[in-house]
Amino acid sequence: MRYRILSALVATVAVSAVHAADPETYDYIVVGSGPGGGPLAANLARAGYKTLLIEAGGDEGDNPTYADLANFNEAANDEATRWDFWVKHSEDPARELQFHHTTWDTGGGTFYVGNDPPAGAKHLGIQYPRAAVLGGCAMHNGAVCSLPQDSDWDLVVNKTGDTSWEAHNMRKYFKQIEQNDYLAAGNAAHGYNGWLKTTAGDVSWAKNDNWTGVRIMKKMAELTGQDPTKVADLINTDILADDKNRDQITSLYNMVQHAGKDGKRSSPNNYIRATLADAAKYPLTVKLHTLVTKVLFNTTTGMAAAPPRAIGVEIMSGESVYKADPKHVAGTKGPVSKIYASREVIVSGGAFNSPQILKLSGVGPRAELEKFNITVVKDLPGVGEGLADNYEGSILALGAVPVDAGLITMIFRTKSAPTKNRNIFTWCGAFSFEGFWPGFPTDYGPNQWTCAMVHIGPKSRAGSVLLRSADPQDTPDINFRFFEHGGDQDLKEIVEAANLLRESWKAAGAPAAPFQELHPCPGELGKSANCTDAAQAEFFKLQAYSHHAASSCAIGADDDKMAVLDSKFRVRGVNGLRVVDASAWPVVPGAFPVLPTMMLSQKASEDIIADAKKA
Repeated sequence: MRYRILSALVATVAVSAVHAADPETYDYIVVGSGPGGGPLAANLARAGYKTLLIEAGGDEGDNPTYADLANFNEAANDEATRWDFWVKHSEDPARELQFHHTTWDTGGGTFYVGNDPPAGAKHLGIQYPRAAVLGGCAMHNGAVCSLPQDSDWDLVVNKTGDTSWEAHNMRKYFKQIEQNDYLAAGNAAHGYNGWLKTTAGDVSWAKNDNWTGVRIMKKMAELTGQDPTKVADLINTDILADDKNRDQITSLYNMVQHAGKDGKRSSPNNYIRATLADAAKYPLTVKLHTLVTKVLFNTTTGMAAAPPRAIGVEIMSGESVYKADPKHVAGTKGPVSKIYASREVIVSGGAFNSPQILKLSGVGPRAELEKFNITVVKDLPGVGEGLADNYEGSILALGAVPVDAGLITMIFRTKSAPTKNRNIFTWCGAFSFEGFWPGFPTDYGPNQWTCAMVHIGPKSRAGSVLLRSADPQDTPDINFRFFEHGGDQDLKEIVEAANLLRESWKAAGAPAAPFQELHPCPGELGKSANCTDAAQAEFFKLQAYSHHAASSCAIGADDDKMAVLDSKFRVRGVNGLRVVDASAWPVVPGAFPVLPTMMLSQKASEDIIADAKKA
């Protein structure tokens, strides 16, 4: 902890010292330094535009907790950067209390996690940690790189008619940002000169047929129509390869992460710092520990029919001023000031904070804004609506001895999937992953064995991000409304996946077998008295978790009243304002949104710079 505090102070001073004399007006103001905003701000500065990047947290780029990818669980728990959002999965209070890791405030900065809280504990909800740090959530995640389905890109084309979003065109943005660190140079599907390093793990262990994990993997291959005799080759398949049938191919893969071969995380933090390092060439300014309280508009343009124009932002300066910060002290406020943009303001606060900022600025559903006496700048009913996420779950067991295996990654299609596309991303290994709560994960010892699952293409987009008040220091009211639409079908697909993975475990043999399953079917593997599909569906309905929030400021068609953005990320009905982050997606992009959002940021950079050149 001592190193963490010193590192944060040194990094903050370093950034501030380079840009001590911030001008009052910039060409562009970018709010949020995560996978959407961080690369965008760097790109704008590298294009010669005077750009201000505002980040509510500090800079932990030199801190091993964040820089070393192996420490990602510690990073997500660290109070240095953690913002706690306490969310709901449904409108049913009784259902919420059945979530095994529901969390309670027991006072003095302590928590109780579970279903039998001590007297006087205050129910908080389901923890959804976000990262307030230079680089955003790409600084505390597992760094998994996965591409969206082609249909996720093409959906924007279908909604807006903008053919620049066609999947075959979007690949170029991936190649522009990638610095591939695991394939020989010259692979036409990849990039080698970008700012984002990608690497893959050592899978040589898969050649040892005596390993328990190899026996399990062979069974996984057999159950999904792959050749079990070739698993050592299959597990080295490039998960980011370019294949026109990629979305329909069930295969084992080598997991790719945004990191270097040295295990160091690669993220927007690195790109921002590299841009700041050449201040004479790239006019980028970074303000850390700065909370944007609202976007400022000029509503008196001199033309009655002219839309309001974003002209800057109001900020509150200071550490831990937002109430999601566990270090926040009640009543603490910072000085408030205003900064102006001559061209545009771009909001990149993520799926929770971007809609909150828009609403606090007067852009959102009229009734909600008027409820809190916020002056309506633009009645835009879709702001904060349509919140979506991947459903995630796991099957967890204990072996009789530790399971000898590396990480097994597979993307596959269950038999009831509604399209020919794959619908489950799984990774299996000697770890536990059951969601998020203060202090996660539970360590079940050396014999733990898990297959974690991400459900691709959830049917329901029924969540919302609502204001609690007009106070910008308040956190919003977030409800995902899991399984509200198409829930039975989604649960069926998840249960099918669990059944297939459980079946593969039966091939483990001695000495790891017999497995004692902890959930969703407690008991000796294959002998649980209550392992019906219905019982498992009920388990996953109550215990599913998520950490890929998206779609709360979605791109949509001109005639869609719930559309917040056009295909160029422009907020509808106002000028000079865009949103560039995961909230812009019409659907959750594939299995992991971080790489798709960085690609989205690259496209937004191109669109914004093109518009600037036309002006």
